[in-house]
Order: sequence, then C-alpha cells, then structure tokens
Amino acid sequence: MALVKVWISLFLTVFTITGSICGSASAEESESESESKEFVVTLDHSNFTEFVAKHKFIVVEFYAPWCGHCKKLAPEYEKAASILSTNDPPVVLAKVDANEEKNKAIATEFEVRGFPTIKILRYGGSVVQEYKGPRDADGIVAYLKKQSGPASSEIKSAEDASSIVDSDKILVVGVFPEFSGEKFENFTTLAERLRADYDFGHTLDAKLLPRGDSSAAGPLVRLFKPFDELFVDFQEFDVDALVKFVEETSTPTVTLFNKDPKHHPFVMKYFNSPNVKAMLFLNFSTEQFDAFQSKYHEVAQLYKGQDLSFLMGDVEASQGAFQYFGLKEEQVPLIIIQTNDGQKYLKRNVEPDQIASWVKDFKDGNVQPYKKSEPIPEVNNEPVKVVVADSLQDIVFNSGKNVLLEFYAPWCGHCKNLAPILDEVAASFQNDADVIIAKIDATANDIPPDTFDVKGYPTLYFRSSTGNLLNYDGGRTKEDIINFIQKNRATVAKEDSRKEEL
Repeated sequence: MALVKVWISLFLTVFTITGSICGSASAEESESESESKEFVVTLDHSNFTEFVAKHKFIVVEFYAPWCGHCKKLAPEYEKAASILSTNDPPVVLAKVDANEEKNKAIATEFEVRGFPTIKILRYGGSVVQEYKGPRDADGIVAYLKKQSGPASSEIKSAEDASSIVDSDKILVVGVFPEFSGEKFENFTTLAERLRADYDFGHTLDAKLLPRGDSSAAGPLVRLFKPFDELFVDFQEFDVDALVKFVEETSTPTVTLFNKDPKHHPFVMKYFNSPNVKAMLFLNFSTEQFDAFQSKYHEVAQLYKGQDLSFLMGDVEASQGAFQYFGLKEEQVPLIIIQTNDGQKYLKRNVEPDQIASWVKDFKDGNVQPYKKSEPIPEVNNEPVKVVVADSLQDIVFNSGKNVLLEFYAPWCGHCKNLAPILDEVAASFQNDADVIIAKIDATANDIPPDTFDVKGYPTLYFRSSTGNLLNYDGGRTKEDIINFIQKNRATVAKEDSRKEEL
C-alpha cells in the first residue's frame, strides 16, 4: 500500500487531477455567505456517529486547520454545501477537524492519511467510498448530484445513450428483457458497488447502443471503453464475477501516461492495481514511437492475466518517476519493473526488438535487481556520517556499532530544523567509538521497505550493536535523543553482561 501511494503522488504531480484546487467564487463572497449561515455541518467525536446514522447519503471532509489545501477548499466546499442544501433531496456536506486529538479515532477509522480527505458515507455510514470528484464548487455539486442519484440511468432513446456514452470514459450498460429478476438485481448491486469509479446505464433495447450486437435481447452486460476493442459483452451475473469483469476489462492492455487528461483515470487505476508494474519510458515524439508501442503492446498481450501490468510514459510527463527511481534522461528509452516488495529491475537504452526477451528474462528470474544509490562519499569525516544505499549494510548493519540513522529529504523544513540538533548529538558522542550518528537522503537512495517504515521526514531509527532495531518517536531536542541512545545502550550493555555471566 505504501508503494502505491508513493507511485501515485510522484507520478501525478505533473498534471491536475481530482485533488486540484479550482476557485469559482471569491473568498470575500464565500466568507460573507458563511457569516450569515454555515451550510457545512461541523462534526466531532461527540456527535459524528449519531449524525451520520441518520443519513442515507452524507459527505464528510477530514481536514487540518493548518493545511493550505484545506483552506483553499473551504470556500468551495461551503458554496457547494449551500447549493446542495436546496437539492431534492438535500445533500449534506460535513467536516471533521482530524487534527484535533479527540477526533483522531474517527480519522483512524476512516483511514485518513492526508488532508483534505473527503469520504462519501452511504446508508448511515455502513458503506464508505472515496470522493473522486473535482475540488471546485460547481464540480463538487455536479459530482455529488450524480453520486446521490440512481447508480444506473435508464437508456430509453438514442439521445439518452449519446448523453452518457463518453468516448474518453468507461460506461457499463446492462441490457435486459425486463427490469426485474435476480440478474437485474445483481446488476444494480454492481452499479452501487462501483458507482464511484464507473458510469452505469440499463436499457431494454440494444439497438439504442452505439456499438455491439443491436439484436441482443439480454440479459447481458456491455462495457464500452476508449481503448483496445472498444466494447466487451459479458453474460455471467454473479456479483463477484461482474466486479472482476469490470475491473479487468476496464484496464488498458498498455496504459498511456502523458499530460492528456483523458488518460489520468487509467493511470490512477494502473497504480492502484496489485500487479507488478512494468513501465517503458521514452520520448513520445521520437520517430520510433510506433515501433515501441507495437512491440510493447505485443508483450503486454502475451503476459495478460499474469499479474504484470504495463505502462508507457512520456519523458516530459514522468519527471516525478525519474526522480523517484533515480533515472537519467540519457538512459531512455528504458524499461523499469518494480515488484510489490520494492525490488526494481532496469533495462537502459532499450531497442524495440529487445523488449520481449528482456521481460522474459525478468519473468524467468534472470535479471538482477537495480538499486538506486548516491555514490559512497570518498570523505566522510563530518560528525553526522553520510549513508547511501550502497553503504547502508556496512555502516548500519555490519559495523557492530550503535547507530542512530535519520531518513531525510533535502527539501524538508523539519529535517533542516533537526540538522543542527543532530550535529550537537554527534559531537557529544565524537569520542565514543561505539556510537554513530548518521543520515541518509531517502529521496536519492533506495530504502529496504521490509526493514524501515519511512512514511514521512524526518524518520529516525536506532540499531543497537546487538541488532535491536527501534523506531525513534521521542522528542526532538538534543537531550531527548541523547537520553534515548544512552537508555537503549544501557539496556543492551546489561543484556550483554548477563549473557557473559550465564
């Protein structure tokens, strides 16, 4: 799960998606409206459960008062709440200060990991879905009107069909001889379950649909998509089978990643997939693009259904990925494969005819993992020692020392504040050969995810000379850190002496 979040956050920084902020009303107007009446309901630990239980459909924003994105969203969210209060039936928008200590249990329950996080709660909170719509008032209103209405729209005419068939989106249509019976009910269940991700329609007449067998009487499910074979029919109506069909069929054989917004939903779906990720990066304007696309598509077809997903990324749109993987533009065209345990496999300056054989070598276990690492410093005589991926084992695990290791990011303000404190800590241990204070740039070096759980910066770990590994979550003063090291050293020393006595 952590890898998924890293992939998405790094890749999607290059384009505007549902997390973007768009203003459609001035701050002054919104503040004036809120002074007279606040339409967004404020909830907390004392009234959250009771209030949510009373509503079939409610939207909740989890925010932090200090969060800039939350502040930008606030007037848009309030304006949307005002408009939706007159909807039939009204749509309630609420908010919870997830930074408040007493509300953190609610935030944990709803898996709030960043701000703002918006959830759609249905049927008294028994069904929870992610809000995946825009962040401007008009976009919020349009998205929530659709989400609060029927999960599937009836298609009664060709005009109805043309109004919901979008050449850039997935549409799932059920064709039935009548709108009743177990199969129709299962289709309705499917629509309710997946409505946040797909559009659904149902019809009695396949002739109204733009593609496929117009004589089909059903029951069948026809999925329209803007890639590959453009539509697929399915006639098994077990709900789980329907979900699997929609999820698998709505994934492109090869996902394209560039700055075109129509590809964004499929890029999100790609990175949310549990499959191993194969990514080919090249300049989409190169004369060889068609050759690469053809060969890559052939390979993707060959491994379809084998838990390996394929993406082609344009270099211009993929700078976040290049930073994350430690890649250089002179290495393109290149393929990188990342497994769910964090291992990476790289083929630089690949040719179209080399793709199939290299992927086969990877599947056969004949490709060595690639590790991103800064060069090992030739001189490392500062009080706080510099660790890189290639020296991590030697300095932290094999040195036989007590090591306090900071995982930092060069741009992190908290890391900059901690740096002089760590210098002082290191200076206090400079005559102690058994203690090392060290740091590693976690943005420029691969970190073993099964050993260190680094979710933010700075993160501190302490590894004792006997191998105990502890995550440090104490105070950030010189005295706090020194006391922690001494305490854990003392414990280790006592354990060592006891072993000697035995």
